[in-house]
Formats: sequence, structure tokens, C-alpha cells
Amino acid sequence: MKFARMITVVGAHACGELNEVITGGVRDVPGKTMFEKMQYVERHADEIRTFLLNEPRGKVNQCVNLVLPPTMPEADAGFVIIESDYYVPMSGTNTICTVTVLLETGMIPMQEPVTKLTLEAPAGLVKVVANCRNGKCESVTFDNVPGFVFALDAQVDVPGLGRIKLDVAYGGMIYAIVEAASLGFKLVGAEAAPLVEVGERIKRAAAEQIPCVHPENADIHTINQVQFAGPLTSTAGGKRARNTVVVSPGRHDRSPCGTGTCARLAVMHARGQIDEGEAFVHESLIGTEFVGRIRGTTTVGGRPAVLPTITGSAWITAFHQYVLDPSDPFPKGFRLGDLWQAS
Repeated sequence: MKFARMITVVGAHACGELNEVITGGVRDVPGKTMFEKMQYVERHADEIRTFLLNEPRGKVNQCVNLVLPPTMPEADAGFVIIESDYYVPMSGTNTICTVTVLLETGMIPMQEPVTKLTLEAPAGLVKVVANCRNGKCESVTFDNVPGFVFALDAQVDVPGLGRIKLDVAYGGMIYAIVEAASLGFKLVGAEAAPLVEVGERIKRAAAEQIPCVHPENADIHTINQVQFAGPLTSTAGGKRARNTVVVSPGRHDRSPCGTGTCARLAVMHARGQIDEGEAFVHESLIGTEFVGRIRGTTTVGGRPAVLPTITGSAWITAFHQYVLDPSDPFPKGFRLGDLWQAS
């Protein structure tokens, strides 16, 4: 049979979050930078997203990474991060999964016990150190782009909740960060459904009432993630907290969320709650963990900013070839409201 399309992907999860990696079937796309390549895919090749992430091939709790040649000589590879509803400039879990796939499939040679490489994300260059043993990428540590605070203790009017208080910060995406306890949540699995419903309501209200634009890239704008933050505690090894991030169109990030951890580190630093180099263990709704640290400080567009580093692990789960039969009635897939809530 002659298929209309065939795309090869490697499935992987980082601490529970499913992030597939495209390894074949999509050629390079135009763009002088990886951000421009991301914009090109979004504007001219969005059928990649709908084909892979909508049903019947995809699922609501899935992302996909398009590996491309880098545009910067320092980078070993570039990648475009494609989520269900958004093309995002940076993602921690997608970085960890992409590195793991590139190394474990031999697309980039693995060096044991440590492989150092640089990826070019739409947000910029990401330096990576991967700990490797017996052909396995056991952990990935990456230096994220600078994180900074847009607002502390902002007031937002949310339908059904009234006026609530939240922080807004950038960690590769723009987050509204809400103390879970302030809304009566304990961040346990039984609260998963109401957390999503409330989180999407907060996101819509916050995005409208607190306009945000990245000071160095106006194409990065608008709050599109909500993080429910658990209480911060001190341990012998550093700080620890639980959290969950609600991702549109209405589901939880299964991992502790890399960019969300970076956004929270920026808020914690602004409040004097963490020191440079101090470990911060961030726990997900399912109990998996990332470790974050602030390796230094800088400024972004005149704003104080932190330089966050995240460590986590990923595991390859599958090898797929997604195909399109020319007679298939769903070349762009479909969504139903039982799973795909309206953003």
C-alpha cells in the first residue's frame, strides 16, 4: 500500500510525562533560528501536530518533539516542541526525553560515564550533561534559559472563585502560580479532575487580566500554564515541595514539570526562600521528582533573573511508525469533549 504519510517516532516518558520524539519522516523546515522554525511549523505545517497528537493516533496527555538540524554552530541538534494546543519555546520534560532518545538510539554518540551536548530549543541554547552507563542515559541535567518574575501577589478575579492571589513567572513558558492550599487543595490524586477545571478557569482569567510579554522576544507572551504549588519545606538536603501543572486543553503534567520548576525557582529566589546552589526537590502529583538548582543570576530586559538547572530522567517506551492511509477519513485527527476540554 502507498501511504500518504509515514512518520517515525520514539516514545519516551520523563517521570511519567509522555513526550515522543520524531526521528524520521519530516524534513528540515525554513527558518534562520529554531524559534523561526517553530513558527514555520505552527503556521505552515500544523498538520504534523494534528496528525500525531489528535485522536485516533494521539492522546490528550502527549507531546511530540521534532528533531531538526541546528541553526547555531554550538548546538549538536535542534528541536521544536509541539504540545496539544501550543508550540512552546522550552520544556523540561521534552528536553530530557529528546536527549535520552538521541543518545540511546545513537543519533548523537553516547560517551560514558558522561555525555555533554548542546541542544537548540526555540527559547535558545540548552547545555546538557547526561550521566550514562551500559548504554543507558540514567539522568539528564540541563541548564535552562533564564527565569524571572512578572508579578508577585497579583490579584485576579476568577469566575466562581472570586478574587485570588497568584504569582506570575517565566521559566521557558509563562506560569500563573497559585498556592494550592489557598483554594483548599492538598495536591492528591483524588483532586485531579477538580484541579484541572479550576486551573483552566484561573488560566483564562489570569491571561486576560495580567498581560505578559517576554522583554526580549515579543512573540513569547500570555500566561498559558497554571501551577498549583504545595507548601515549601526545608530538609537536610535543601528545599522540597509538591506541585502540579495544568496543561491545556485540560490535563495534568504527569511530571514535576521542568519549566514550571524553573518558574517557581524564580519566585522562590525573589522571595528569599532559596540560595544559589541549594537543591530544590520538586514532586509531581504522581510522586515523581525533579531536582532544581539556581546556578547564578542575571537580568532579562532589565528584570532580575535566575539561571536554573534541572535534573531528571526519562525512559524509552516504544518505537512507532504513524501512517496515513489515503482513504482515512481523519487525516488531521479529531477531538471529543469527554477528554479534550475546551481551552
